[in-house]
Amino acid sequence: MSKEVASVPSSRLSRLSKIGGLASRLAGNVFVEGAKQLSKGQKPTFQQLVLTPNNLTQVAEKLAQLRGAAMKVGQMFSMDTGDLLPKELSDILARLRDDAKAMPHKQLVATLKQQWGDDWLAPFAQFELRPFAAASIGQVHQAYLDSGEKLAVKIQYPGIKDSIDSDIDNVATLLKVAQLVPDNVQFDKLLTEAKAQLHHEADYSYEARLLKEYQQWVANDTRFIVPKLYEQHSTDSILVMEFVEGVPIESVSELPQLDRDKVATDLLALFLDELFTFSLVQTDPNFANFMYQKETGSIVLLDFGATRKITKTLSNGYRMLMQGAMTSDKALMTSAAESIGFFQDSITPEQQAFIVDIFYQACEPLRSEGPYDFASSNLAKRITDAAKSLSTKQDEWHTPPTDAIFVHRKLAGIYLLASRIQAKVDVKKLFLAHQ
Repeated sequence: MSKEVASVPSSRLSRLSKIGGLASRLAGNVFVEGAKQLSKGQKPTFQQLVLTPNNLTQVAEKLAQLRGAAMKVGQMFSMDTGDLLPKELSDILARLRDDAKAMPHKQLVATLKQQWGDDWLAPFAQFELRPFAAASIGQVHQAYLDSGEKLAVKIQYPGIKDSIDSDIDNVATLLKVAQLVPDNVQFDKLLTEAKAQLHHEADYSYEARLLKEYQQWVANDTRFIVPKLYEQHSTDSILVMEFVEGVPIESVSELPQLDRDKVATDLLALFLDELFTFSLVQTDPNFANFMYQKETGSIVLLDFGATRKITKTLSNGYRMLMQGAMTSDKALMTSAAESIGFFQDSITPEQQAFIVDIFYQACEPLRSEGPYDFASSNLAKRITDAAKSLSTKQDEWHTPPTDAIFVHRKLAGIYLLASRIQAKVDVKKLFLAHQ
């Protein structure tokens, strides 16, 4: 896969200068555009002057060049705030999910020498310098050991670890000054969550431990494949794994109905296992984290940087919540939501009921007798719209526990995939297996 190349600014000063330079250009553009429109007798708002195609392109380009936390903020906003942002900004931030640029070869080799030493190439029969994938934190290369084993080598961009907090703060300031974030978005809480998550994702040793733990849970389950870890070659900035073949998970939409149903069923069953049995949830529902093997019918699971350990209290709370939703027991659901931490002390019964209604709607598949048809349902959109409506009412809502936010993100991602591949799943049967 050909990837556009751009050097990654690795020092805090160079990264700050990129953001500062961008802010200066935006200010200049706003001044010029404002003068131009005023000369025509028009009276544009400040946001209209900021949201020009030229400005938005410059924002996206700069975030893509910085990678790391700066790019991740853009990705999170495109996924988590959706319609709360101006459409022009949402559209361009969404492009960042697939728009990462690769490091130049010189910077790549310098990174490999820093991590593995000058003889970094010694263990390999072949090392492909052009990555086959690039994302916000690192890029992935194909390699072969002398023994012939095919590897996927994930290499973190230089400077990412040390720049997380400052990058997020700088981008936040830029978005606030440019008035690109509506007042009703709980911005600071989202940024705090982003910082904590990014510090975990940037520690590849942490990811390696979680990958090994997760691998033990699915070791004897032929429905899933987790790549083998090569610990002897991995560091806190390089993760070396077995290269596993597969096709994009969305491509199963071209397969017969039974195959599509099985994929969605297996992923929902895995999510319930994570929540109620493993107490370990891979919380990133990005479709790129799943592949499918047509010959075996197995789902390949990738990228464990966003994996989180779940407490028994949270797990039991969700079991109660789903039980209540399945049996339409709103009192049980209210009690469960409170135990998870969804209600602040000052919340009114009416506000509680509104939140419980959103959960009730999200659990609609649990009340279906037989397979739930995700293809004919707009459930994912209804849940998203309801959640967005709720997030604008800050006097009625507070940010729930971080783990709960990520659990919801994972479930919403599976719902979206099930809808995309037009699957039918007996969700109630899957849940009852955990009772």
